[in-house]
Amino acid sequence: MEALWSHGAGSVREIQASLPARDRPAYTTVQTILTRLEAKNAVRRAKKISNAHIYEAVITRGAEQRRLVDELLAFFGGRGAAPLMSHLVESGQLTLKDVEEARKALKKGDKDGN
Repeated sequence: MEALWSHGAGSVREIQASLPARDRPAYTTVQTILTRLEAKNAVRRAKKISNAHIYEAVITRGAEQRRLVDELLAFFGGRGAAPLMSHLVESGQLTLKDVEEARKALKKGDKDGN
């Protein structure tokens, strides 16, 4: 998905070539992954050039990030974001800038909700 989000639509060969050379999967592996993502409606075949299918992302990076965060929070049994936030603070991955952005989002949500 990252290759499609970063580089846009592409063939199996183009997507494979965009992956890091050191751990690059085989052509057929990339093709299988794209077929599975297509079955999950995450990508679609946009067109066909000669015998190559051109794939493009159907879901956005933001939508997928929101889905994953929702799944992560559900894993904590609906206890909210507190355990996740605590971990981010303790691990040093939450910056003051992140906190300020979250504060702005909360304020915006309050204004939109009232």
